[in-house]
Amino acid sequence: MINQFIIDTFAGVLPEWLIALMTGVTGAVGVLLFALSCALAAIWIERKLIGRMQIRYGPNRVGPKGLLQPIADAIKVIGKEAITPFGVDKVVYAAAPLVIFIPALLTFAVVPFAPGAALLNVDIGVLFVVAVGALGVMPIFMAGWASNNKYSLMGAMRAIAQTVSYEIPLVLSLVGLVLMAGSFKMEDLVLYQIENGWFLLLQPLAALIFFIAASAELNRTPTDIMEGESELAAGYHTEYSGFKFSLFYATEYTHVFAVSALISTLFLGGWGTGPVLDQVPAIIWFIAKTYLLFCVFVWTRATLPRLRIDQLMAFAWKFLLPLSLVNIMLVAVLVELNLPGIVVFAVNAVLAVVLIKGWAGLLSARGATVEQRVYIRPAAAQ
Repeated sequence: MINQFIIDTFAGVLPEWLIALMTGVTGAVGVLLFALSCALAAIWIERKLIGRMQIRYGPNRVGPKGLLQPIADAIKVIGKEAITPFGVDKVVYAAAPLVIFIPALLTFAVVPFAPGAALLNVDIGVLFVVAVGALGVMPIFMAGWASNNKYSLMGAMRAIAQTVSYEIPLVLSLVGLVLMAGSFKMEDLVLYQIENGWFLLLQPLAALIFFIAASAELNRTPTDIMEGESELAAGYHTEYSGFKFSLFYATEYTHVFAVSALISTLFLGGWGTGPVLDQVPAIIWFIAKTYLLFCVFVWTRATLPRLRIDQLMAFAWKFLLPLSLVNIMLVAVLVELNLPGIVVFAVNAVLAVVLIKGWAGLLSARGATVEQRVYIRPAAAQ
């Protein structure tokens, strides 16, 4: 690692605060370059996959197989004129596209790409991720409020309501992982999965809740209510153009890739490999899992229709929240009984299916209304 090389080289030569500053800047630059490169790759992959799913080619002109299309798009957007509307709060308006990029970068900071390969290997990694995720509402509100536009403000309010609503089941879905592993440290969660099996198998209900809630927070179809073009003309970033808008665009893909890396760490064993694949470098195995999860996000976008805002909010509060609470109680009982992994998987999987099916049936039964129709014969013609 570069940071370890800096520490070994300058230890005893430079002050400790300067060494800490150098390692911090090096790590931040590395995470930034990695995030931007992943965002460019993610844009190309999504456009290609959706093109194939819709029986068309996708990008195929700029570079071999269209590989340079994201770079061409970036150059085009940067060259566009950035128009600042009249009456905006210029400081907040300009800061929002920069601030919105921070949570995604901070998420990468605690994700272990390989054994000991995390920029911040803190003991409260899960709490750090939760706290960072909660910061996402601030730049959204800043952009909507500072734009001096009613539609932007309404879009920001809807986005904040959606984000806060789905943040609750997302956080609760992680409680079961912490209970089972007995640690908030991201690396400890990976090591637990290497020894006992992936949390995707041990807690499939928690994995499903986390994926759906994360998709809503990422503004991905079918939960892309934040950018309801038919109602809000793009939502909270309606008044942004040029380079400022490109930051919002790039941040969305960076967030998706960061969450994919987070799901890979929390539910797919991170860098862990099986006995056959142990010759594959850990970081390559981890990145392969992350890109596979990103393709799942693309798959849902290409196949599912967008929900209404009332359906989306009801799904969070009436469906995901109760299921996440039941999942916590279930995992607590299983941990207290200290059952083997195969028993935990069987019990959790069966109850997950029963709970989802039963709760969905209950909600549909309560929401249905019995309509009494009376057929009235037309009066005889006079």
